[in-house]
Amino acid sequence: MVIYWIASYFIGNLLTAWWIGKWKGIDLRKERSGNLGARNAGAVIGKTAFVLTFLGDAAKGALVVGLGHYGGFNEWVIAIGGLVVICGHLFPLWLKGRGGKGIATFIGVSLLITPSLFLVMFLVFGIFFPILKSATLTMLTSFSAFIIAVSLTGQLSVLWPLILAIILILIKHQNDLRESFEKRFAKL
Repeated sequence: MVIYWIASYFIGNLLTAWWIGKWKGIDLRKERSGNLGARNAGAVIGKTAFVLTFLGDAAKGALVVGLGHYGGFNEWVIAIGGLVVICGHLFPLWLKGRGGKGIATFIGVSLLITPSLFLVMFLVFGIFFPILKSATLTMLTSFSAFIIAVSLTGQLSVLWPLILAIILILIKHQNDLRESFEKRFAKL
């Protein structure tokens, strides 16, 4: 179990954006936001880099959940593995804690560990994005819906690590959230 969690952290350290940046001869840590995630990769390198980074980061989250199921671990153990892979993405050891912001990895984890609650989150995003016209603010709404759904379905004792992961992701996004609130609601 502990080996599974340690492996999960190091799988999280595999930052797709870093490798795509190296492939293109660009250090994304020195470009725009300096973030090693899909959004920055897409803004600096292009749409293909966004898609590849998103898929790579989501895949590592899904991989950790898949390994947990393959190993026959309890769901709470796998949920902690999901939290740990996200922590590895957010705070990679080899890059002195300067990783991505965790959304794609969270998507990979939540899709495999709880597809029905992932669907709730996905549907809320689809409903609120046209209204809010901000992916960042819609993410906040989707995460809130996920937390409420976890609570209402009585899965809090198992999925609490994913709620902790959401909190860490929101902390990493605090500047983006502040900027999005100011842009969206400055005219009101």
